[in-house]
Amino acid sequence: MIDETFWEPRFAAFLAQRTVSPDTAHDSEHIRRVVANARILASVEGADMAVVLPAAWLHDCVSVPKNSPQRALASTMAATAASAFLAASGYSPFLLPAIAHAIIAHSFSSGIAPLTNEARVVQDADRLDALGAVGLARCLMLGGQLGRPLYDPAEPFPVQRTPDDAVATIDHFYTKLLRLGSTMTTAAGRAEAEHRTAFLRAFLHQLGHEIRTPVPE
Repeated sequence: MIDETFWEPRFAAFLAQRTVSPDTAHDSEHIRRVVANARILASVEGADMAVVLPAAWLHDCVSVPKNSPQRALASTMAATAASAFLAASGYSPFLLPAIAHAIIAHSFSSGIAPLTNEARVVQDADRLDALGAVGLARCLMLGGQLGRPLYDPAEPFPVQRTPDDAVATIDHFYTKLLRLGSTMTTAAGRAEAEHRTAFLRAFLHQLGHEIRTPVPE
């Protein structure tokens, strides 16, 4: 059990003291949406909230720019910082390894498989925020922040060329977003991901209609 009214304000206060996120897609509202997703998934999947909630709140407490060579290490650094904070705050030491694992494994860039029900919940909760209407908005915001064009005029949807999201924002759909649904590890996460991915595909078809370039099936 976790006393949410006691601990969640402390998680939020800790995050408020951290360095501002280096990208627009990982702001405080992203954290709160991931926590909300995790709460729902944990309830459905029977995961331990005492592990899920601190991991969801603190999963991005160390944030590294998307284009940084250290990007794949961000979740490990976050797990270390979160564990130190929780230990100093008197959180149960028996839960810290499970919380650290859930934080490390949440990251798409790290490529680390979640080994517990709680880690699977946190990973899916984070990935759901990259899909649907919010995921679309985050993708476009970040592409603008990084100065990338929306699409490559020569080939807006990568068919003959290899997708490269460093070249165009739409390529990020093909390098990551449309693949996320297949990486979900909980039944509840897969169901929600399917719904949100359909929204992204509908957006691509509408974009293709407007720029007179059919989207490849």
